[in-house]
Amino acid sequence: MAEIPDQAGDCPDDLENVGEEEIDNDIEKKAAEVARNFVAALTHQQRDPAEIIAALPPECRKRVKALKKLQVEELNLEAKFYEEVHALEVKYSRLYSPLHEKRFSIISGAYEPTEEECQWASADEEDLANELNQKAKVGNEGDKKEEQKGEPVKGIPDFWLTIFKNVSLLYEMVQEHDEPILKHLLDIKLKFKDNPMGFILEFYFEPNEYFTNKVLTKEYDMKCVPEDDDPFSFEGPEIFRCRGCTINWNKGKNVTLKTIKKKQRHKSRDLVRTVTKTVQNDSFFNFFSPPVIPDDVNEANMDEEIRNILTSDFEIGHYIRERIIPRAALYFTGDATEDDDFEEEEADEDDEEEEEETDSDGQPELSFGSIKKEDS
Repeated sequence: MAEIPDQAGDCPDDLENVGEEEIDNDIEKKAAEVARNFVAALTHQQRDPAEIIAALPPECRKRVKALKKLQVEELNLEAKFYEEVHALEVKYSRLYSPLHEKRFSIISGAYEPTEEECQWASADEEDLANELNQKAKVGNEGDKKEEQKGEPVKGIPDFWLTIFKNVSLLYEMVQEHDEPILKHLLDIKLKFKDNPMGFILEFYFEPNEYFTNKVLTKEYDMKCVPEDDDPFSFEGPEIFRCRGCTINWNKGKNVTLKTIKKKQRHKSRDLVRTVTKTVQNDSFFNFFSPPVIPDDVNEANMDEEIRNILTSDFEIGHYIRERIIPRAALYFTGDATEDDDFEEEEADEDDEEEEEETDSDGQPELSFGSIKKEDS
């Protein structure tokens, strides 16, 4: 007898298994699609942070918000950490002060170091000094007599001017007409302040023909709290404002101004007149006259040129504080500048090596690098 086919509604086991497999495949596909969207969001294929979060499943969005709140708490703790670092800097600046005062005394010639204090092992320096002495002996007798008549050198002349010339960041600011004035620079000191956190650079000058000030100051205010409207941009203490001082120039000695003459011709009459105008002149001493920013102006609506000037100013002030003042002797001799150049060369070599690395297909191999943030 022939087999009677299954009636409608009957579902053989083999067909039943096929249906379950298709359902399972659909679920897997949807899960894979969700996973792809999730990964795409996390790998920033969608650049806008709001879009990245919107692409996440609802339960993940809630968890990310919790993570952000934790992040703000950590940033607030980090701000307290930097406040304690600042307090340590204030403490140790008092300990450094006697050393810097002695350095000033030696540079100015007020104190002559003892033989014991002058002992410093450096074969290269001794060899070069002996070589120069030998060359000096080659001169004729008249030159020797002339040398003997000369006054002994006091202290270390042009100490700070030499540093300015050795450091490219500062040398770019120094004009030829600034150099005679900077020869009178005796010392640069650092003072810390609180409320707001900040520091003051003090430039001490001996009496000179250019201005009557004994001290020129540059003051920097810093903030060390995450912004309410953008807390995640916080990376530690940040300079946000600076103030200079008034330089009391002697008549005709102000190198920050120059007089220019222009000839103007009358449109209808054949007359020519000469107009004299005073304009700002490039000078290191413009450093003490930074742009004044009103309190109601923030970085977003600030003029771009002024923003660039202040950014450069903040960088220079920070560099003098962190590098020049604590290591002045090394910048005078060039030891510190050699170290800076060596570090830059290493970075360049690393970049070149990364560019040469390729994968098996001959394509550049991509890798994530680390960026070190210098603590203030």
